Amino acid sequence: MSETFKTATINLQQSLALVGWCALCLATASTGFFVSTDGWYMALQKPTWNPPAWIFGPVWTVLYLMMGVAAWLVWREGGWKTRQWPLGLFLIQLLLNGIWTPVFFGMHQIGLALADIAVLWLLLGATLIAFWRVNSPAGLLLVPYLAWVSFATFLNFTLWRMN
Repeated sequence: MSETFKTATINLQQSLALVGWCALCLATASTGFFVSTDGWYMALQKPTWNPPAWIFGPVWTVLYLMMGVAAWLVWREGGWKTRQWPLGLFLIQLLLNGIWTPVFFGMHQIGLALADIAVLWLLLGATLIAFWRVNSPAGLLLVPYLAWVSFATFLNFTLWRMN
């Protein structure tokens, strides 16, 4: 096998892996497609600092892409064989991320959603540290996500208290 072919094969594998990690993260948003928008959220009492609904889509899209790149950077450092701990943490927090929307918006369980997002926040912090130890840019890419989840946790808590 020529060196050029090997390089092209590796580049293709890396590109497909990047697309796969980003697609996995973006797929997490799909849990929202199964939730009815029955006006329940609109009827809740909200704090004055509650963001407008239109902001969530763009923010989450950027965050999910950054998360995908971060996971890919860690995966590149030895794959599942050597990075199963940080990647496993990542997948668990991603699962909790995906669960939050159906619990909050679908089941209307603000308190249970608060418990979910609190555990998500803890696991995300652990994931950020684990990623940072493997690849510092990967850890940095999770900082905006942690900031947003911190804000969302406080908002969830406030909505729980107000309603």
